[in-house]
Amino acid sequence: MDADAVVTLARESVKLAILIGTPVLLTGVLVGLIVGVLQAATQIQDQTVSFVIKISSMLVVFAAFLPWILGKLVEYSRNLWENIPELTTMFIQ
Repeated sequence: MDADAVVTLARESVKLAILIGTPVLLTGVLVGLIVGVLQAATQIQDQTVSFVIKISSMLVVFAAFLPWILGKLVEYSRNLWENIPELTTMFIQ
């Protein structure tokens, strides 16, 4: 296994982590921004309101995107397992 293969594997894993984390994180940011504006407008400064709304919306988005996330993870894992012989032949030589 040469350095290019390691860099490629690392790059692909980071891209996958960013890709599957984006919907949930963006939901948390957008809902947090909306709740923050509403709290500032209504002068309700309770921290649990913001927390409960953000967590529940992130869970809903996670549940909605779960089949897609699992599909991406299975695809990446299958690709990794299929390429193990090619990756290890360079190490053996």
